[in-house]
Amino acid sequence: MTFKNSKLETWKPGVSKSVLMSVAGISWIGTAIMLNVISYFWLKTENHHDALFAAVGGIVCAPLIHHFGFLRIVDRNLGRIHAMEGTGCVFSFMPWKSYLLIIIMIFLGIMLRHSPVPKLYLAVLYTAIGTALFLSGVRYLRHSIRTSKEEVCLSDDDPQ
Repeated sequence: MTFKNSKLETWKPGVSKSVLMSVAGISWIGTAIMLNVISYFWLKTENHHDALFAAVGGIVCAPLIHHFGFLRIVDRNLGRIHAMEGTGCVFSFMPWKSYLLIIIMIFLGIMLRHSPVPKLYLAVLYTAIGTALFLSGVRYLRHSIRTSKEEVCLSDDDPQ
């Protein structure tokens, strides 16, 4: 769907590529913090040995989830953002189909939290996914900084 040459174009929240990457990174890191906070409160109620074992298990699994799961998604989104011409809608840091997937993931998270699965085991999963999301968010922010520097260099070369 394109808004070109329409009155809706003036309402489209268009931002630069570096801002899109920053929005993506901040949203992924925000979600990571939320998942890790939930995990922390579950682990806080467990005995120290079990809590430490669960936290370490989640942290050890996180790089694997990041590398084999989220990295491909992040790189695909970054490639799409880099290929954009001009500015993009502030919500276009990922395709609309991914928003549907997020809704499903939120629903599954709610179901898991209300399931009979012990919170200690869920804490491992939440810590692993939360930390992997954090690593992926940092990747977005690194690309945002790099792209921002390129945008500044290009605007300095552009005579007006």
